[in-house]
Amino acid sequence: MEHPHPPRDLRLLPKAHLHLHFTGSMRPATLLELAGEHGVHLPDALTGGEPPKLRATDERGWFRFQRLYDAARSCLRTPEDIRRLVREAAEEDVRDGSGWLEIQVDPTSYAPRLGGLIPALEIILDAVDSASRETGLGMRVIVAANRMKHPLDARTLARLAVRYAGSGVIGFGLSNDERRGMARDFDRAFAIAREGGLLAAPHGGELTGPASVRDCLDDLGAARIGHGVRAAEDPRLLRRLAERGVTCEVCPASNVALGVYEKPEQVPLRTLYEAGVPMALGADDPLLFGSRLAAQYEIARTHHGFTDAELAELARQSIRGSAAPPDVQAKLLAGVDEWLEC
Repeated sequence: MEHPHPPRDLRLLPKAHLHLHFTGSMRPATLLELAGEHGVHLPDALTGGEPPKLRATDERGWFRFQRLYDAARSCLRTPEDIRRLVREAAEEDVRDGSGWLEIQVDPTSYAPRLGGLIPALEIILDAVDSASRETGLGMRVIVAANRMKHPLDARTLARLAVRYAGSGVIGFGLSNDERRGMARDFDRAFAIAREGGLLAAPHGGELTGPASVRDCLDDLGAARIGHGVRAAEDPRLLRRLAERGVTCEVCPASNVALGVYEKPEQVPLRTLYEAGVPMALGADDPLLFGSRLAAQYEIARTHHGFTDAELAELARQSIRGSAAPPDVQAKLLAGVDEWLEC
């Protein structure tokens, strides 16, 4: 009689991490240290040692989430702070089995303290290059525009991102509250990014329904969707995502923390998986949501009954959906097979 294989360690499963925000990647202890160094008074919700209680399904809840994020970001003031954040984010990812990380940042937020938009992005890219060399983690940057700001600002960022394509920038995103501003308002910025060879990876289908995913596809030429879980409500849209091979960057812990779903088992991982929609599980903002990359795979295992073979396939989907070069993808995919065989 064959004995069942004990659950394999999910931290040893090679994977790619495609949805991690810059400030949100910070370790809580680092936030407290930097706040102390720079004399920043943090809201109590960020100092209690537990992830803050969040809910973003209404405007007030999203505003509170954004206020906490902005408070944390205000602690990043020097190039050394940036280097520390990136190095620690890389270390955490390596610990969780990530072999490739695409970190998302709006350099506008850091520009005033770092000498302007171009110096800010160059400091970030230099930090990413150093952290990659120190940790062995493949790392690249997605420059993200803010949909709460004017579309002309997004065009400026798209041009900047294209200027650094091939120097660490691989994609262009659009983040913040998707209930504000139409995707099509940002179509020119995304056209600039795509024409410059960058991957289009806007947020959609988290706080609003399937229509926002369709808008990302139709108006922004999205090759990947940040979140995209609400596509589960539209079978035709699921088929379209599957047929096009558009990867959804699904962040289960984030979805629950922000109140998109009440419980982890309600996140529609099975629906997307069984419809053939490629997924890349992501941690989104570990600082605020309290869990990193491997924990997202643990949610799939514990709350959705994903077998090790299915978890391995999720890891493969994250790797194939990444902008990692073919040799890096091949190495990681071989590692997934080894994990499954052990």
